[in-house]
Amino acid sequence: MRSYKVIVTTVLSALAGAVVVVPAALSTPAQAAPPTPGPIVKLWNWNWNSVARECTDVLGPAGYGAVQVSPPSDSMSKGGSVWWDIYQPARYTLTSKFGDENAFRNMVNACHAAGVKVHADAVVNHMTGQGSRSYGGYDFGKYNYPGLYSSWDFHSPTCGINNGDYVNDGWRVQNCELVGLSDLNTGSDYVRDQIAGYLNKLTDLGVDGFRIDAAKHINPGDLAAIKSKLRGSPYIHQEVIQGDNEAVTPSQYTGIGDVHEFVYGRKMKEQFTGQIKWLSTFGQSWGLSVPSDKAVVFVDNHDTERNGSTLNYKYGAAYKLANVFMLAWPYGTPRVYSGFTWNNSEGGPPSANGGFVTDADCGNGRWTCFHRQMSGMVGFNRAVAGTPVGNWYDNGNNVIAFSRGGKGWVAINNEGGSVTRTFSTGLPAGTYADDLGGGSVTVGSNGTASVTVPAKGAVAIHTGGGPGPSPTPTVNPGEVAASFNANVTTYYGQNVFVVGDVEELGGWDPAKAVALSSASYPVWKATVSLPAGTAVSYKYVKKNPDGSVTWESDPNRSFTTPSGGAVTRDDTWR
Repeated sequence: MRSYKVIVTTVLSALAGAVVVVPAALSTPAQAAPPTPGPIVKLWNWNWNSVARECTDVLGPAGYGAVQVSPPSDSMSKGGSVWWDIYQPARYTLTSKFGDENAFRNMVNACHAAGVKVHADAVVNHMTGQGSRSYGGYDFGKYNYPGLYSSWDFHSPTCGINNGDYVNDGWRVQNCELVGLSDLNTGSDYVRDQIAGYLNKLTDLGVDGFRIDAAKHINPGDLAAIKSKLRGSPYIHQEVIQGDNEAVTPSQYTGIGDVHEFVYGRKMKEQFTGQIKWLSTFGQSWGLSVPSDKAVVFVDNHDTERNGSTLNYKYGAAYKLANVFMLAWPYGTPRVYSGFTWNNSEGGPPSANGGFVTDADCGNGRWTCFHRQMSGMVGFNRAVAGTPVGNWYDNGNNVIAFSRGGKGWVAINNEGGSVTRTFSTGLPAGTYADDLGGGSVTVGSNGTASVTVPAKGAVAIHTGGGPGPSPTPTVNPGEVAASFNANVTTYYGQNVFVVGDVEELGGWDPAKAVALSSASYPVWKATVSLPAGTAVSYKYVKKNPDGSVTWESDPNRSFTTPSGGAVTRDDTWR
């Protein structure tokens, strides 16, 4: 179940050495057509202005199909000190710590203009665990929400869910209070009307789908009745956590909509901290609780990254490679997760002024912005949709490769050294851009390619192109395009910038330095317009997750820009 905190209670919630090459298509099912072309990205705790900007600048161009945003309803306020207050709604007005209704509407419009649908996280099982004041300045009690709900709108008599209930008593799981949160009587027509009214308001603002929080704790008949009151046909995906031999199961909800497949992330952790060679048979036979055509799959989410059941961004390369596999393998609708960095598992996102979330900044180390690293794989995922797996290869340990029909091929190396070999790609002859930013791959007439897969890295190619080129700045008369390519080793959360003595490079102010892209890691890249015929001094800096800045060693680097055209600087951190 979801992790919540109320008052003082926290509930958090074989063949060694063998080499296997399978040239024929494997008996894996073709991926069912997703409800929205392209993967979902969950921008968790991003405010509405930041989501709007990201849709325009990154998500749309990359091909993400939908963005899942955090709960937009007003909620109890803990002043920004924790993240979980947004899962305790106080009323259904759009006055959350992410922005007001106008900002929400503008965000939806911006995302739609970029070709990205919007899914809202909907908390409709319960209200709060205590009386307080909301982010919108609204006073309420645990069972008293003036103008919305009174005590008779909650399940009564009140009871708490005990650990044993999950196996023995499904009624209590769906009618008693989840960690002390006031449990709405979703069997009531009045309550159903209020919930449906809230969701319909979001639909009227352009929302395309809903992630139903704590759906496991709502009777599926009640959810179906609420869904019947919704206008249009919003996409529904539901949080129903699979447990061993439990009374409430994910299969009970597939008639309402898609269901989150929690076993998927657990299996990814097992394999990418063990041996990925076994993944050739990965699918529902591994104990996954939801069939592919009804599953939303993910490597982690905001709960599992904190409770240790899955990988998270702190695992570095293993986390990235698991996400590469998810976007390449035909199972379910994949969802990529981006949140904020944390050490305190309950701590809130960067905020100011009473807990209202500040704009996401992918250069300050406080936001993971992991979805940007997966941008190239989004194109791969869209290109190979509906095709079977073939040309499986593994080295008996932690290197695998496979094709998707005749449209894509991927190799994943979860070992400590690079691997060079000739692979059967199943693709037509030609030169393909690496979707993960590592150059290009040439496929011969027989469908094979000699490829070096870097240590703890991956290579992915698909027909129809690779990742889009980095934005090229407009070069005006009297300027030249200067490309900075810096080979810099970093740890997760660090970012690389170039700073120099000219205004275009920040005038030696690291706060104004130019951010470099990690798409071709370990080579960080950016192109900047600089004055022609000008002597330029510069250095690279690393910005660390704690906000500190690390400068590379002296002396300053220097060059003189040409009178026209372009110039490239290929450097290595010192």
